[in-house]
Amino acid sequence: MSVSANTKSFKLPFWAQIIAGLVLGVLLGWIARSQDLSWLVTTLEKVGDTFIGLLKLAVAPLVFFAILVSITNLRKVNNAARLASRTLLWFMITSLIAVAVGIVIGLVTNPGAGTGLTPQDGAKPESTGSWIDFLTGIVPTDVITPFTELNVLQIVFMAAVAGIAALQLGEKAQPILTLSESVLELLQKALWWVIRLAPLGTVGLIGNAIATYGWDLIGQYATFTADIYVGCAIVLFVVYPVLLATVAKASPLQFFKGAWPAIQLAFVSRSSVGTMPLTQKVTERLGVPKEYASFAVPFGATTKMDGCAAIYPAIAAIFVAQIFDIQLGVGDYLLIAFVSVVGSAATAGLTGATVMLTLTLSTLGLPMEGVGLLLAIDPILDMMRTATNVAGQVVCPLLVASREKILDRDKYNSVSTAPVDADEPQVMAAAA
Repeated sequence: MSVSANTKSFKLPFWAQIIAGLVLGVLLGWIARSQDLSWLVTTLEKVGDTFIGLLKLAVAPLVFFAILVSITNLRKVNNAARLASRTLLWFMITSLIAVAVGIVIGLVTNPGAGTGLTPQDGAKPESTGSWIDFLTGIVPTDVITPFTELNVLQIVFMAAVAGIAALQLGEKAQPILTLSESVLELLQKALWWVIRLAPLGTVGLIGNAIATYGWDLIGQYATFTADIYVGCAIVLFVVYPVLLATVAKASPLQFFKGAWPAIQLAFVSRSSVGTMPLTQKVTERLGVPKEYASFAVPFGATTKMDGCAAIYPAIAAIFVAQIFDIQLGVGDYLLIAFVSVVGSAATAGLTGATVMLTLTLSTLGLPMEGVGLLLAIDPILDMMRTATNVAGQVVCPLLVASREKILDRDKYNSVSTAPVDADEPQVMAAAA
C-alpha cells in the first residue's frame, strides 16, 4: 500500500513534464546536429509535426462550433451587446499598448544592426497578405474549401452568420444548437488527449529546431530574438499585471496561478486555437461567467494576438527596414499600430505569424524578401508570442467582467494551482 501511495504522489506535474521535454529536445537536437544523425533529425521532425498536426486536425470544426455556440450563448447574458463591444474595445487597447512596446524596443535596440545579413539573404514568401486579400478573403466562395484549406477567418465568418441566424430563429434552431454544443464538447475532450502529448511534442519541436538550425542561427538573430522575448515578457509580466491591478482591482499573482496552465501549453503548442479549450477553462476558473467566457475566449483565440500581431510585426518591420537600409518615419509607426489593431484577425490563431508580417510589410512598402530573413528563426519566436497571445485572451475577459461587475471575486481570490479539471489531472499549474 505504501508503494502505491508513493507512486501516486510522485506523479510528475505537467509543468515539469514540459521542462523535461524542453531539456531533452535541446539535448537530442544538439546530438543530432553534432553527430550528423539524419535519422534522429527525421524522427524529431516527425514527432513535432505529428503533435502540431493533431492540434490542427481539430482546428476547423473547433473554431466553427466554438464561435457558433459562443454567439448563441450571449442570449443567456444580460447586456450582451455591451459586453461584446467592451471586449472588442479592450482587445484594441491592449493591442495598442503591445505594439507601442514593440516599437520602442525596436527603436532602442536596432535589431537589424550588426547581424551580417544582407538583402540577398532574404527571399519572397510563397504567399503574402494584402488588405485586398484580407477584406475579400473573409467571405468564402463555398462552404467546403475553408475547412479543407483551413482558412480560419472564413470559418469564423460562416460560424458568426450561422450563430446570428440561430438567434433569429429562436426555438426552431434549438436542435441544431444542442447538437453543436455536443460536438464542441466532443472536440474539446479529444483536444485534452492531444494536450497530454505536449511534453512529447516539445521534444520533437525543440529538438528539430536545434538540429536543423543550430546555435549559430540563434546567435545571428540574437538581438532580434531577445527583443521579441523581452517585448512579450514586458506585456505578459508588466502590462497585464498593471491592468489587472488598476482596472480590475485584482491580484496579478492570482491571475498567474489560474492562467499558467494555458500560458505554458501555448508556449509549447504555438497554437492559440489548439489551446482554446484550456484557455476557456482557466478563464472560467478565475471567476468569469461561463456564458460570457464561452464567447470572449473563442473570439479572442481567433482575433486577439498581442504577441503575433502587435509586438512581433512592429519589431520585425524595424528589423527588415534596417537590413534593407530604409528609414521609417512617424507615419510608418502609426501604420504599424493601425495594422496591428485592425488586421490581427489575419493571424487566425494558428502557428506562425507570416500572414500578419507580410500584411505589415506590404502596408509600409517594405520588401517582401524580408520575410525570408525571419522564417528560419520563427519557431523559436512563436513560442513566446503565442504564450503572450493566450495570456491576453484571458486578461481581457477579466477586465471586462470586473468593470461590468460580473466577475466572481471569491473564485478569483481563491483560485489555486490545483488541476484545472478533475477529469484531466495531467494539466497542472506551474507552481504545483
